[in-house]
Amino acid sequence: MKTWRSSSNGVIFLVPVFFSFILVPQLVFRSYASPPEYTRHPPRSIIFTEHNRSNSQPQQVHISLVGKDHMRISWVTDDTKAPSIVEYGETSGKYNSLATGNHLRYEYFFYKSGEIHHVKIGPLQPSTTYYYRCSGVEPEFSFRTPPTNFPIEFVIVGDLGQTEWTASTLEHVGQEDYDVFLLPGDLSYADTQQPLWDSFGRLVEPYASKRPWMVTEGNHEVESFPIIYPKGFKAYNARWLMPYEESGSTSNLYYSFDVARTHIIMLGSYTDYKKESEQYLWLQADLAKIDRLKTPWIFVLLHAPWYNSNDAHKGEGEAMRKAMEELLYNARVDVIFAGHVHAYERFTRVYNNTADPCGPVHITIGDGGNREGLAMKFENPAPSISMYREPSFGHGRLRVMDERTAHWAWHRNNESDSIVADELSLQSLSTSKVCTQKGESHDEL
Repeated sequence: MKTWRSSSNGVIFLVPVFFSFILVPQLVFRSYASPPEYTRHPPRSIIFTEHNRSNSQPQQVHISLVGKDHMRISWVTDDTKAPSIVEYGETSGKYNSLATGNHLRYEYFFYKSGEIHHVKIGPLQPSTTYYYRCSGVEPEFSFRTPPTNFPIEFVIVGDLGQTEWTASTLEHVGQEDYDVFLLPGDLSYADTQQPLWDSFGRLVEPYASKRPWMVTEGNHEVESFPIIYPKGFKAYNARWLMPYEESGSTSNLYYSFDVARTHIIMLGSYTDYKKESEQYLWLQADLAKIDRLKTPWIFVLLHAPWYNSNDAHKGEGEAMRKAMEELLYNARVDVIFAGHVHAYERFTRVYNNTADPCGPVHITIGDGGNREGLAMKFENPAPSISMYREPSFGHGRLRVMDERTAHWAWHRNNESDSIVADELSLQSLSTSKVCTQKGESHDEL
């Protein structure tokens, strides 16, 4: 895979210059402070990953979960006549199943996308490796389906981008196995420069073609333009189709899914979330359907954090918090993950700005490898609800062991090493007698 690196840390201008300017549960944790000799590295150059296959061959291949036993395979071809088919089977080179899907193209000013294919395959067996090829041609890819029960492991990375730090983060992710990749917004950092969407798809393909990637949008996915593209999200919705319809949502910008007895809710920070909005009403109905005996864990991902002691993006999630926090609190959501702030920060269980043993843990993990650098300035002193914070690139791993316990670890991206700098043991709120009893008074942690 060939890559091109920019000569600076700025945006690569791949379109005309004039266009560019237009645009009681217990929390048991161990935290490790940065060693004195550790140097927080500056942002690195953007990587532009070139297309090195034929026009009919698939590129930018990524997969996502659809229902309990199906997977969506998505890819791009330059050949507009390439069929939207996926052949697959449990033995390499032998494909005993075939599925057909659909395809689309989009235009953004002078840019015309390749043919974007989406094919739903299944039913599939859990914890099974499948081999597949797209459009009836090589190369062959493979993926493993998640388990239907515990344990299950999620990798969580926000604000990924496509820099040398991104490549380092992904390399660290790939060194240890996992089941599902979760991304709370800001994928490619294309910012209207559409060839960067293609480059991003090629960069992440070695990972996103092997394990399901479930994403929600960030501010860098909006790409709106007055009058011409007022609604935004044209590239994001075309390329990263998520199972929103299967969850009863009317928008690709928010949805939910179940995997291995966990319920994952992906919220949209950049679409309407007020109490009369479609998103709010959908979330209310979605939470009401959850049976915590069958699904003991609930995790939420969104982009703009509701709690944040960093100077960067201070208060940008406050309106959404005021609109939706009570819903998530009453549903006993276990953890809320956010991005946007280019640093790591973990809060205690909290509700309405106060430590509360029945509130969710809030974790900001917007440190995947973006081109804008790290958010270095935290307020001092730290608020009492902030347990650990550090402006470094990295990724997180959430391993859910059983219906009661889970383990969270944040890995600092330190050159060739991935250092566990913060970790936490969690108890599901669904197993807390205090939090499942209505009207019970809660003592602060």
